[in-house]
Amino acid sequence: MSDQAILRITREIKQIQQGPDLSLAVDYDETDIRNVHALILGPPETPYQFGFFEFSIKFGKDYPTNPPNVRALTTNKGRCRFNPNIYASGKVCLSILGTWRGERGEQWSSAQGLESILISIQSLLSNNPYENEPGYDKANSEEDKVLMESYVEKIRHETLRLAVIEPLELSLGILPGAKGTVAEHSSANDGDEDDDLLLNDDDKQICRFMDIRKRRFLWYYSSYMQSVDTAEPVSWRKRKFQTMPFENQGNSMDGHFDYLELKERLTLLKDKIIGEVHSWTAEGDKAKKQELGIAVNLQRQFEQIAEDLKRQKNFAVDLSLIDDNPFLWKLTYFGRPMSHLDGGIFKFRIHISPRFPDEQPRVFVETPLPHVRISQLGVLCYLPRRTEDMRSHIEGIVTALEEESPPYDPRTTVNPEATKLFWGGPEDRKRYYRALRRAVEKSAEEAFA
Repeated sequence: MSDQAILRITREIKQIQQGPDLSLAVDYDETDIRNVHALILGPPETPYQFGFFEFSIKFGKDYPTNPPNVRALTTNKGRCRFNPNIYASGKVCLSILGTWRGERGEQWSSAQGLESILISIQSLLSNNPYENEPGYDKANSEEDKVLMESYVEKIRHETLRLAVIEPLELSLGILPGAKGTVAEHSSANDGDEDDDLLLNDDDKQICRFMDIRKRRFLWYYSSYMQSVDTAEPVSWRKRKFQTMPFENQGNSMDGHFDYLELKERLTLLKDKIIGEVHSWTAEGDKAKKQELGIAVNLQRQFEQIAEDLKRQKNFAVDLSLIDDNPFLWKLTYFGRPMSHLDGGIFKFRIHISPRFPDEQPRVFVETPLPHVRISQLGVLCYLPRRTEDMRSHIEGIVTALEEESPPYDPRTTVNPEATKLFWGGPEDRKRYYRALRRAVEKSAEEAFA
């Protein structure tokens, strides 16, 4: 491969990594940048909603003359077909990749690149994935409509099980039958379970994006539980998935519904992930006593940011360390005058991992606030411009709180109840602001009590 092609791949990777699209993430092998790993977040309001779908992308020596080879990794070890165009074997059928016949003009050109490939794959994860199957335009009978609904139902279930729950369980060491865990690790899988205990090459690649999975899980936990609560009454337990006409042995989505188990596993994951975050405090205290570089670095960053806030006379933010631990920051936010948070006093805890910035901070609100950016678990959804710089994290936190007219984006508005009010009718919006105002008044009362 030419140096020019390597430079192009490098540029395309950085463009996604530094871009604003929350639904895409990429990484690459340190030994060979031609081996790229990608994560695509399932689009909101589809059966793939907030699932984490991973792909392996290998660029050949002839790139960009020809497209790279793309393989899906979220396949339950080759046993689950997530889409008519995404096979259990990992094959991704797209005209842009040369793996599917397409209309004139849909084929690959050297003007396309990594981002266009990922966006094309993401477009397959639609609200009605059945339409990706050839001949869909002729499927208009009542029987066809029932099949489409059945297909969506089982994709929604398996997205939670395979694209959300199981990879996190793998990372956290939650194994089948282990004490304190759910006994049936893969209830809807009718295959051999023994190999689920082994960490194969695909599992290792999946672990590559684990911090993103954990952080987003805390953002989207309420949405996952809402999906379970909606689907459970109409998808009775142990009912087998319906086989689609285009599915065949070895290339299908087989199994059965068990939303009760999924709810238990989601709850357990939530507790485990939050527990892991709290364990960072003790790890950080130990790192400080050992005078490790990360502890010294965070202490220095804290002192510089706190000093700059005082010098700039920034009265909206006050920073302190809890128990003099540079891995646990306390942020007090004073609502800006003339804003909807005017007069409020809100306290946040910023938990920082000893593996920062590879593991990103988690921000928990201690003062109840019904805000579209604060999940029902009390986790703030914010976006730092520079993930390795704590100053950027502080700025991101304040920006998220003060955003008066956020764009509608279910990926960042992580409180379903508050979101429903904010983007409802005029009366709903008034109810949202009344709830916000009550929280502001209560926060001030508690602060001065």
